[in-house]
Amino acid sequence: MSAQPEPRRDRATEEAQLRAVWAKPKGWRYWTSVNNAQVGLWYGATAFAFMLFAGLLGLLIRAQLAVPQNDLLSAETYNQVYTLHGTVMMFLFAVPIFEAVAIFLLPPMLGARELPFPRLGAFGFWSFLIGGVFVCGSIFFGAAPNSGWFMYPPLATSEQAGIGADIWLLGLSFIEVASLAAAVELIVGIMKCRAPGMRVNLMPLFAWYLLIVAGMILFAFPPLIAGDLLFELQRMFDWPFFDPARGGDPLLWQHLFWIFGHPEVYIIFLPAIALLAMIVPTFARRPIVGYSWIVLAAVGTGFLSFGLWVHHMFATGLPQISLAFFSAASEAVAIPTAVQIFVFIATMLAGRVIFSTPMLFAIGGIAIFVMGGLTGVMVALVPFDWQAHDTYFVVAHLHYVLIGGMLFPVFAGLYYYYPLIGGRHLSDRVGRFAFWLMFAGFNITFFPMHLTGLRGMPRRVYTYPADIGWDWLNLISTMGAVVLGIGMFAVVMDVTLHRRGKPRGEVNPWNAGTLEWISEPEENWGVRSIPRIESRYPLWDQESLAKQVNAGDWYLPDAKEGRRETLVTSVLDAEPEQVLRVGGTSYVTIISALALGTVFVALTFKWWIVSLISGLAFMAAILWWLWIGTGDIPEKDEKDIGHGISLPLYASGVKSVGWWAMFITMTGDGTAFASLTFGYFFFWTVHEDFTGGIAGPGMFWPMVALALFALSWAAALGAREVNRRRKLAMARILLGCGALTSIAGCTAALAGPFTTGMNPTAHVYPAIVWTLVIWAALHGAAGGIMQLYCLARSLAGRLTDRHDMELHNIALYWHFMLVTALVTFAVVGLFPEAL
Repeated sequence: MSAQPEPRRDRATEEAQLRAVWAKPKGWRYWTSVNNAQVGLWYGATAFAFMLFAGLLGLLIRAQLAVPQNDLLSAETYNQVYTLHGTVMMFLFAVPIFEAVAIFLLPPMLGARELPFPRLGAFGFWSFLIGGVFVCGSIFFGAAPNSGWFMYPPLATSEQAGIGADIWLLGLSFIEVASLAAAVELIVGIMKCRAPGMRVNLMPLFAWYLLIVAGMILFAFPPLIAGDLLFELQRMFDWPFFDPARGGDPLLWQHLFWIFGHPEVYIIFLPAIALLAMIVPTFARRPIVGYSWIVLAAVGTGFLSFGLWVHHMFATGLPQISLAFFSAASEAVAIPTAVQIFVFIATMLAGRVIFSTPMLFAIGGIAIFVMGGLTGVMVALVPFDWQAHDTYFVVAHLHYVLIGGMLFPVFAGLYYYYPLIGGRHLSDRVGRFAFWLMFAGFNITFFPMHLTGLRGMPRRVYTYPADIGWDWLNLISTMGAVVLGIGMFAVVMDVTLHRRGKPRGEVNPWNAGTLEWISEPEENWGVRSIPRIESRYPLWDQESLAKQVNAGDWYLPDAKEGRRETLVTSVLDAEPEQVLRVGGTSYVTIISALALGTVFVALTFKWWIVSLISGLAFMAAILWWLWIGTGDIPEKDEKDIGHGISLPLYASGVKSVGWWAMFITMTGDGTAFASLTFGYFFFWTVHEDFTGGIAGPGMFWPMVALALFALSWAAALGAREVNRRRKLAMARILLGCGALTSIAGCTAALAGPFTTGMNPTAHVYPAIVWTLVIWAALHGAAGGIMQLYCLARSLAGRLTDRHDMELHNIALYWHFMLVTALVTFAVVGLFPEAL
């Protein structure tokens, strides 16, 4: 039987309560907001600003290459412009724009008031903004990175790279913090904050795609973070990870970078397909064809993308069997990708397509991406790749995939979803004009680059002679870039000028079928009340649902207690489990981001004292954030959400969103650790004498450290169990002992390489041993701080036998920490002895 809405009384009072609780701050305090609507708009506007900046850099590149022997830019300036163009487009636009769209759209799309960690989303935005300004601003001081957006050593580790390499490494490491924060927010939000009844097979395809992409971020970004760590240790302290003279190998960076780099292409592509999956059914006037097939294809694409990284390294002299395997995998990924494209074609053929401005951008993007996919199949073949490697053919392929697969769908999404931002349409006339300029300009720019590359023009050259047949092709590409730029400028003008003074339009002007179109642009909550969902397209299939939701006829229609609340539901079936109270407006997000940003900036310039003080300030801010913003003991056990249902206001363990956030965070952390361990065994496999004749840390101290960390793990688990049995004194003793044994374990871990005199600057073996040991010691110290934090909360009466979320979370952390310690000390203590 279909669920029916419950009539409610005094709706005006309930709406006023909600409006007061969810109100955006006034004046300058507006920037302390953590609401998904504001943060999503800030994120999107900032990402677009970085895109326009990178576009101007791209026009400079094309102006320099328009004619032979051009001296518009010097070689050094050109290298900085070229490097920063690719860096900004990949790291500051392509990924963040979809994080922005997700933060803005997901709450109403899932039928939720808010994502579960709004302050984490705001912290991610401020980290992104600070890091992006730091990286982009470097070019105005002649200090931008100049070694290519993939920063290959030994060029990027040499003195010639200058401070720009450090700005790239540390600035982007800071930006990656924002991406990982967004991944945690999105995964937990999609899994635990869906509207009741929205089972996994009823989720909007956009949510499915974002769930897959956020999972990919957890496994793709940490290898780059690990590589950045090794890279900066070499540049800052002369640890020789990429120096062949001391046992290092530059190819390790290529492996770690492309383990990130190729999945990132699909991290960019899949959310764009997600936008098309929302747009195409709306304008085909029918549900998507093959819902299950497109989900499976998206999962398959994400999985296969992690097996393709070596096709960027076909020219590095790898064994033939490796080339054959990765070539086959690179061809195989075309299958699930093609399934997704054919699903859209089938949907359009089965419906009656309305060729609106969003559909024009969508269809144009698909056409360009297919062209890029065909050239991708070509470069996946080893013999052809050897011919085209590092030529403009690859540049053309990359832009066909990324602009067709990402930029055109983003503009489609902008025209489609703009009514949710301002309640008004963008200009259809300007949109069509901009589309044709962009479509024509793009192809005029990048199609000739295939021919330029086949004629032998290498990427990254800043000039060329006039007599080798590249001049007229480059001139055509430059003319096309100008046309493309004019088209994009038309969209910018449409967004900033044309909408002013236009009357507000319909809430759902496209007659779309998914829940986000219930959202009211002038309100800050995701939905007025949280409905029960019975369909993939509830606005098409559940009569009068929008009117009922906005009238407050469904779940959680009020805010009597004056707190921001949303529902937590079960992972698979989306049955209500908890009323979650989420954080409101706060300065702590900005303070935390500024403190952490200062750490990275200070490290760039080797201001050690400033970095240390900022790091302590960041830790203090995080502890304060957690103390005031999580694990509050509610004033009552349950709340009536309507329709005769009462739900708890507190949850711990696997039902807690905090537990899921810890699990997801530690999964990403474990991936970074696995990447460092991969580096250890990589050096072992490529060198006949891995240790260089240097004695290892021995077995004693590593085994002592492992035993101490195991005791700390046992103390965390024991504290959780005895606290549950109301033995608070014993729980506090165990937490204190656990913290002490953790500190002792860190000391023992560092004692191994220290007492045996392992010098990390002498050879790569002691350098990688020290890296693994320090990683384990830092995580052990973090675990000890967590135990002391729980002890403090217990003493303050904020942690009881019934309200023990923090204990469950640190016990989960220590599971991961124990695995890290076991692997680390088995590798550094036992593995050399077994050689």
